[in-house]
Amino acid sequence: MKVLETDRLILRWLTPDDAEFILELLNEPAWIRFIGDKGVRTLENAKNYIVTGPMKMYSQMGFGLYMAELKEGSTPIGMCGLIKRDSLEDVDIGFAFLSKYQNKGYGYESASATLRYGHEQLALKRILAITSLDNHASSRLLEKIGMDYEGTIYLDMEELKLFASI
Repeated sequence: MKVLETDRLILRWLTPDDAEFILELLNEPAWIRFIGDKGVRTLENAKNYIVTGPMKMYSQMGFGLYMAELKEGSTPIGMCGLIKRDSLEDVDIGFAFLSKYQNKGYGYESASATLRYGHEQLALKRILAITSLDNHASSRLLEKIGMDYEGTIYLDMEELKLFASI
């Protein structure tokens, strides 16, 4: 199901058919470094990640992480979406892109559209974002889309930067 459209991208719900892409994305060095190793090593692991993560959140919350595809050719390039974690009071925005599609403005394009969607369509008053302390590129992107740095927090025994949009 298509959720958002930008100038160059379509953001849509993930399905088990996206397992090959998810397997590649979750094993990117930047994903493992900044987001964490999810232990997804097979197509079956990737399908399970999609079903128990994004698809479960769609059914429970009506939103989740979305596949980001290029409009031209429907090429999958990353994920961007909204997540409700038990460990955070408010919904947060998350994004990740294959390394070959980074630094081309896709992160900004998808994250700014997702943030607007969260506020305008889902009526979320406050949207958060978290990044590792050394993920400077994501911190810059979050500030560029209008989020404010609020300090650091501890989640799962890791110190993270906290950003918010009100």
